[in-house]
Amino acid sequence: MRILKVDSVQMEYQGRKILRDVHLTCKQGEIVGLLGRNGCGKSSLLKVIFGIVKPAYSYVAIDGHAIGKGYHGNQMAYLPQDHYLPKSINIHQLAKFIVDPQLWPSFEQLPIFEICRDKKANELSSGQLRHFETMMVVHSKADFILLDEPFTHISPLQADELKEAMRNCVKTKGIIITDHQYYNILEVSDKLKLLDNGCTKHITDNEQLVSYGYLSGINR
Repeated sequence: MRILKVDSVQMEYQGRKILRDVHLTCKQGEIVGLLGRNGCGKSSLLKVIFGIVKPAYSYVAIDGHAIGKGYHGNQMAYLPQDHYLPKSINIHQLAKFIVDPQLWPSFEQLPIFEICRDKKANELSSGQLRHFETMMVVHSKADFILLDEPFTHISPLQADELKEAMRNCVKTKGIIITDHQYYNILEVSDKLKLLDNGCTKHITDNEQLVSYGYLSGINR
């Protein structure tokens, strides 16, 4: 079982320390949900883990070996908030390049692939494109998956399809996911972390989310 460890992340943005004491582990077979208010540094943390943003300090390791660029050697795959697919390339070609061959049989059965397979990215709606991009990352060759707001712009039915795909693929991967649709995070995650005032806090129930001011009492 492979283990991703993130330790002692410190990062400043425009003179403000947004990450000061971040500790996080994710094992293969585990979905870790990362919650937090707008602007608390969730997206920045995922970029630090993936290796595309340089913090003041961080320790990121897989199986005890420190890594600088998570995308090297299919160690990690990352879904950014914005669309990332080239607009003029056939969707089927892109999928063949990104999706793990062992997961291809299940990937090609997805409703979104049936809809998009003969199209290009610029021929899809924003919701279709977001759902397809996310599904490709989840089914990619990487051992660890980082998802930044994967539920944005997709329908409730597509959200259910995504959660089912995550549960199927996590058998051989570790997944870290963040999204403002917290109810989807609560439903799909095996472990929860709250990013609050630059620090990560382990969450075991909704009462803690209320006490930290992330949820109101009516959301419990």
